[in-house]
Amino acid sequence: MEEYPEELRTPPVALVALVGCPELHAVISTHLHSEQPPINTLALPDFSKISLISKTPKQPPHSAQSLGIFKRDWLLKHRTRVPSVVAALFTSDHVSGDPAQWLQLCTDLENLKLGNIFAELSNTYYRDEGRRIKTCLERKSISSVELSIRYCFKVAVYAEFRRDWVEALRFYEDAYYTLREMIGTSTRLPAIQRLVEIKTVAEQLHFKILTLLLHGGKVVEAITWFHQHNTSYKGLVGAPEVNFLHWEWLSRQFLVLAELLDMTSATIQSTVIATDKLSEWEFSSAYYYQLAAHYLKEKRSCFELTLSMSETASDIDGNAESVAPSVYVGQFARLLEQGDTYTMQPITDEEYVRYALAEGKRFQDSFEIIALLKKSFESYTNFKAQRMASYCEFKMAREYFSVNEFGNAKLLFDSIASLYRKEGWVTLLWEVLGYLRECSRILGSVKDFVEYSLEMAALPVSIAGVQSLSSKECGPADPASLSQREIIHKEVFELVRGESGLASNEENNSVRVTGDQPLHLEIDLVSPLRVVLLASVAFHEQIVKPGAPTLLTLSFLSQLPHTVEIDQLEIQFNQSVCNFTIVNGQRPQSAAISNVQPGHRVETAPALMLSTNKWLRLTYDIKSDQSGKLECVSGPHFTICCRAESPASMNDLPLWKFEDRVETFPTKDPGLSFSGQKATQVEEPDPLVDLQLGVSGPALVGEIFAIPITISAKGHAVHSGELKINLVDTRGGGLLSPREVEPFSTDNLHVELLGVSGLESEDDNIRKIQHSFGLISVPFLNEGDSWSCNLEIKWYRPKPVMLYVSLGYSPHSSEPNAQKVNVHKSLEIEGKTAVVFSHQYMLPFRRDPLLFSKIKPGPDSDQMASLPLNETSILIVTAKNSTEVPLQLLSMFIEVDDDDIGSLAQCNTGLRTLQTLHSSCLEKSSRRFSLSFPR
Repeated sequence: MEEYPEELRTPPVALVALVGCPELHAVISTHLHSEQPPINTLALPDFSKISLISKTPKQPPHSAQSLGIFKRDWLLKHRTRVPSVVAALFTSDHVSGDPAQWLQLCTDLENLKLGNIFAELSNTYYRDEGRRIKTCLERKSISSVELSIRYCFKVAVYAEFRRDWVEALRFYEDAYYTLREMIGTSTRLPAIQRLVEIKTVAEQLHFKILTLLLHGGKVVEAITWFHQHNTSYKGLVGAPEVNFLHWEWLSRQFLVLAELLDMTSATIQSTVIATDKLSEWEFSSAYYYQLAAHYLKEKRSCFELTLSMSETASDIDGNAESVAPSVYVGQFARLLEQGDTYTMQPITDEEYVRYALAEGKRFQDSFEIIALLKKSFESYTNFKAQRMASYCEFKMAREYFSVNEFGNAKLLFDSIASLYRKEGWVTLLWEVLGYLRECSRILGSVKDFVEYSLEMAALPVSIAGVQSLSSKECGPADPASLSQREIIHKEVFELVRGESGLASNEENNSVRVTGDQPLHLEIDLVSPLRVVLLASVAFHEQIVKPGAPTLLTLSFLSQLPHTVEIDQLEIQFNQSVCNFTIVNGQRPQSAAISNVQPGHRVETAPALMLSTNKWLRLTYDIKSDQSGKLECVSGPHFTICCRAESPASMNDLPLWKFEDRVETFPTKDPGLSFSGQKATQVEEPDPLVDLQLGVSGPALVGEIFAIPITISAKGHAVHSGELKINLVDTRGGGLLSPREVEPFSTDNLHVELLGVSGLESEDDNIRKIQHSFGLISVPFLNEGDSWSCNLEIKWYRPKPVMLYVSLGYSPHSSEPNAQKVNVHKSLEIEGKTAVVFSHQYMLPFRRDPLLFSKIKPGPDSDQMASLPLNETSILIVTAKNSTEVPLQLLSMFIEVDDDDIGSLAQCNTGLRTLQTLHSSCLEKSSRRFSLSFPR
């Protein structure tokens, strides 16, 4: 659409000429531009320039000789040089008259709205011009079809000036239908140029009609009109020597519609509903961008063919220099210089063909095709149409490949191949891999070339192959077939064995796989090379004892067309001491095998041959293995690292899933194939270190309770040992971590871990101590050594707790990743109150029958005891030993807050003390008593 002039792409805007008073032109122009619709201005400084806008006298229409359909600059002239209104501006000095007339003039000027009056006068002018031309059409006084088309076009343009879209659309359609009558009947121009002119005019009329329909929200009508336009002109190819012009013209029609749909996409998405005649894709710009690229490719093919067959190809550029567009739309002429003037001379069809070929050589269609396909790809991606987007992406990649931009082509082909693998489209994947293989060869990437070649050789292609595609359609690779797979297989293995090189365009050299340039491929669980080599590992036992042997079955499967002989297999585990190597007994030992480190386990297999779709099974015993990966080595310079898979969780090969082939199991035992895992659990070795927790006596509230911990290294040395201590409520809970402990208040604590005593260097050994958790480092201990410490715990309230002590150590080394052995011990401890106090009052015996002989409040009651006034009462205080060891009572004290309340007598009787209390007044009093004793 950018090729169209601006006056065609935008709606006409009325033009007003301002004459005189140039200092006011800027203000008036700004005001008129802000009007709706806006009005353009043509400013003339004085009346001497009025001749610039005067019209030349015209001959009557019936007597005019028609040289073309309509002039190229007519629309621009009416938008920029032919005003609809001329406004003459005068100063007050130039106006004379009596005072009454002057006042009337001032009043009229005050009431005048400049924008409104200009709009009304402009509409009147364009309406009158349209009526004048319509009168000629209605009288049938036009002598040629060209004039009829021209007049319909002018009436439509004048209607657009007035914003009368309905009348404009009607006359544009009349002009379009009348133009069809010229096909095959007009002889004014030579045949080729006549068809070019008709198509150019039809293109402009079609664009105007499309724009008006979409502007009015008639999307369905616009799409239907486009299909009618396409059907009418698609078959008008023209002469074979210029048929490329037809495909270029057709491509431009689709491009223009796509751009118009993009401009009105918001309206389309909210109003369009697919109909019986139109599919959903026909409302999408992506569809038309794709077809525009398709027809532009057709134009390029025809142009290259025409250029190759042209006998005057060497003279094309020189003869086309003086040819230029003529005065009329769609016509071309030779520009001749005659003194100071230029004249237009008609040209023959032969001259026009040479001009068209010269113009075609100036443009590179491939980049325009790529731009169109990219727009289509982005639009399809926004619609989440992944398959259509990938199709456009494939076309883009082929264009990049054709212009030798192999880096960009390879990026796009890689993205496409991922989708084709997922969808299982073998034939399309074969074609894409062929392009990728060729891009890698040209770029000199040996690794990529080998990967794509191996994947192509392992694709499920039948014996007959796909005969529906020609060699040209398959790109660099020939049509997919079993024989072609075998050729690729042979070629790639000759390369990796160093028998041949890879011809590269980079610096025009040949790349080889050698010892200085080895090749290493990685095959993981999602790699497309799983079809090349599939590795399975199954331990026969899920749990084994440390040092106890267990069987390990290795299984390999390949879909390559030829048998592959492996030189060496290296099996690696997460414990390097368990790694071992399997060598091929039928092959001489290579340099890689001779460089095996001393003590490394090497096994010899009778043969390491991988046949097509046949499992290679190897079973060996292994000790202390957990999991690992398999590394397959083929030749001294070529290595394939294959991630092992478990038979029980191994996925099928997607591209081979529905092929007619024999299904086999990775292991001979079907049960192991369904349950085997590539990892086995090696149990933790039995600890040979003794952990003892000692108890020195009962835990009493208020005392510091010491618990001795002793570690004895009986059979293991202790490296990097550490003790974890946890205090847990017996009602539940687990081992706590310092990060999981929430902030606490010491008033709410029942039990607290105070610290650790008995350490040689407490700063080095104590890492972390909290109220219920501790972490202590244990020094290195040789076999037979021991180490001890004391835990200090304090109870604030009676409560039973569980003490958990865990010892973790490494029996062999102090490395951070060394295997740890753990010893766990637990102990339940109940903190008790040493002495429990109780008391009671004894009232005078039968002195007052209304009082009880004993007054004993409830256990949790705050109610004070009531005693008789001026009487002697007996207070009995009892101290009870609640521990499991004897306690010696040293003393007991009873105090009264206020001595004026009553008198107190004291009597010590060993473990039992009787005291009398004489109350002198009926008041509440609180008493304290305490007792002390040695342990």
